Amino acid sequence: MLLTKGFEVELYTGTPTGDVVGIARDIVRDLAEFVYEPDHRNVEYTTPPRRDYGELLEAVLEPRLRLREYLRARGNLTLHPGSTMALGGSDRFERSDPGNPYHTYIEQTYGTKVVTASIHINFGIDDPEALMRAYRVLRLEAPLVLALTAASPFLNGRPTGWHSTRWGIFPQTPAQVPLFASHQHYIDWTEAQLALGTMQNVRHLWLSVRPNGENRPYDLNRLELRISDLVSDPIALLAVTALLELRIQAVLQDESIDPLRRSPFSAEALEAVAAANETAAARDSLDATLTHWQSGEQTTARDWIQTLYEFYSPAASQLGIDAYLRPLTDILTQGNEAQRWLNAYRLGMTPRQIMTAAIQDFNYKDMLALGIVAAA
Repeated sequence: MLLTKGFEVELYTGTPTGDVVGIARDIVRDLAEFVYEPDHRNVEYTTPPRRDYGELLEAVLEPRLRLREYLRARGNLTLHPGSTMALGGSDRFERSDPGNPYHTYIEQTYGTKVVTASIHINFGIDDPEALMRAYRVLRLEAPLVLALTAASPFLNGRPTGWHSTRWGIFPQTPAQVPLFASHQHYIDWTEAQLALGTMQNVRHLWLSVRPNGENRPYDLNRLELRISDLVSDPIALLAVTALLELRIQAVLQDESIDPLRRSPFSAEALEAVAAANETAAARDSLDATLTHWQSGEQTTARDWIQTLYEFYSPAASQLGIDAYLRPLTDILTQGNEAQRWLNAYRLGMTPRQIMTAAIQDFNYKDMLALGIVAAA
């Protein structure tokens, strides 16, 4: 059976030529499914959990359709792809809720490093120990997702040297997070962080992947992958999600797939491997050289992903999701958004020209996917 899945989608709003314009307070007031982030240039919506990929696609697209219509009526505004303020604006924080003390803490502690856009991918898992095992595997393999989704090579009108500037600058908090050996380990560690003040609340755990639930750390029911940059192409998003689901399904079925059991590295060394791989993927995405947690060997992110794709393609056919997985090959051959944008930059386009075209492409691909939904 397919897992339940859902997305938390963070988006920038702005002009069709790439200038970010914040109106999150108005959006949240007028459109019920949206919530604001600490900075009002971001807005977020969450899709309900779905097993079926067609229904998941519809859940991603419909709120964006309503939001685009709303923005158009508000003065020719639109939605922006990418995960950083590519053309400018990171010199200041623009508060969405000036009276919120947690937002005050975020602004004063992190500044605009957190004013980014991304997609959080959630998978429903009821067994807490199985969830922790999946957490350990995805913590080591999250850099592969970043390699596929990197979409933030520009900041303030210039290339930064990172394919994912978002993940390169984002403050992962607390600074060191273990590969929790059990659910109880996660509970004990979280309680200790709250007592020490290194976490302000249970949500203040910002890392590539985390256990989640309505009463965390005690009651868990989903695994949340947070490393992904914003994937503007909804078909590509489903392909990444399908690969993750296939990997999680394998972990749930085989308890021996576990970094604490199948790796030449100690738990502490694995944490260092994960951190180094995330940095490499943030800088070079699909071309990054990564350390494989199972063998210690070096491989490129592209080759690692290709191996997983080929290995899990038969399982995708058995589950009836091979059509959703297949577009992954387009990313591997054509590059992710950051790589395509950087290629355009090297050919002489300016960041504004690139982002203007990307905004148009974002809208076009959503409309194209809506046509698929309507036809279904």
